[in-house]
Amino acid sequence: MENKNQSQKIYKIIMLVILTAFITFLVTLFTMYKYYSKNDVLSSIKSINSSSERQSNGSTLSINSYLNKIKNAIDKYYLWSDNIDEQKLKDSAIEGYVKGLGDEYTEYIPSSEMSEYTEKIKGTFYGIGIYMIADEDSGRVVVYYPIPGTPAEKAGIKAGDKIISVNGNEYTDKDLNNISNYIKGEEGTTVKLVIERDGENITFDIRREKINTNPITAEILDGNIGYIKIPSFDEGVAENFKSKYQELQEKGANSLIIDLRNNGGGIVDESTKIADYILDKGQKIISTQDKDKKEQITKSENEPIIKTEIVILVNKNTASASEILACSLQDNEKAKIVGTKTYGKGVIQTVFSLSDGSGLKITTAEYYTPKGATIHKVGISPDIEIELPDSVKNIYAVTKENDSQLKKAIEELKK
Repeated sequence: MENKNQSQKIYKIIMLVILTAFITFLVTLFTMYKYYSKNDVLSSIKSINSSSERQSNGSTLSINSYLNKIKNAIDKYYLWSDNIDEQKLKDSAIEGYVKGLGDEYTEYIPSSEMSEYTEKIKGTFYGIGIYMIADEDSGRVVVYYPIPGTPAEKAGIKAGDKIISVNGNEYTDKDLNNISNYIKGEEGTTVKLVIERDGENITFDIRREKINTNPITAEILDGNIGYIKIPSFDEGVAENFKSKYQELQEKGANSLIIDLRNNGGGIVDESTKIADYILDKGQKIISTQDKDKKEQITKSENEPIIKTEIVILVNKNTASASEILACSLQDNEKAKIVGTKTYGKGVIQTVFSLSDGSGLKITTAEYYTPKGATIHKVGISPDIEIELPDSVKNIYAVTKENDSQLKKAIEELKK
């Protein structure tokens, strides 16, 4: 009997504790509700998401209406609303909207950057004179070609240098597009680079100058073999290529190596012009399809001016316009490809100018080889696949002594 009374006593105590906790919860909830209602937190959320902000068909608001609601809320509640940079907000909103496509090649170009972007395409800009690439292995933006005679080369920047920071701001391989904007600038100003070379960080203060691109290099190799390296397809590259080839021909070149390794592309028309110099009139260079599956075929319009035997060098960084040139000559049996599989960027972008001076670069078409094969995310397989030797630690600065791919190309042309 005594145990039963004790159990009932314990039970009453437990129930009292539970009841007290429940009452405390109700009081707290009521108090918090009154506090937040008084301070407009709940009312502001309700204002942004009220039923009046739904269209009659129940769908969400259009992007314009939605952004207007966001803007109104910021104007009303944001603590530092007096210091808002409206242009920066606009650019950020558009950049985020375009980025939502998930296409790494489609991008918004703010009006403040559009002139520099256009200058670079045309082959002239103010900077230090380097071509860069995003190197996933190191996680850094890497210099793969310092243009001869430019401030970068004169300062001692070398192929393979990893860029750690620009003017004190650190960057990774994901920042390739942004980093170039900070390296460029007004003529006569100085940019500070910290680069990593052989495990050591080195600081450079380099004065910006007017840079003329199209830095094609050419030379005669053993056996009267002409060698032309094309780092990028900027405006005017095709004409420059033709001039370099004619110079080599005058020096006795009877065959040709075109080095497209680490060439990330550029202007498609420049690569198709070079293909036109080599292909027979009427041969297919490339075909493209837009979003409506409308096909456009580009063919050689002229008789060839280059009729010699050709080998093209490629690697994993050979992309876009470079792949167009390589596949057009490969499929038409005008060149043999040596190296490793290419990057696989088989889409074309078109730049649209907007009324406020900004621009929009949009992926507008996918291209296919003359035989109809897709390149995008597939790449081009070489006729002769050969890796660089293990002793080569820097694929952007390979010496001729260690360049097994170049040696193989020479061997093929000497047969």
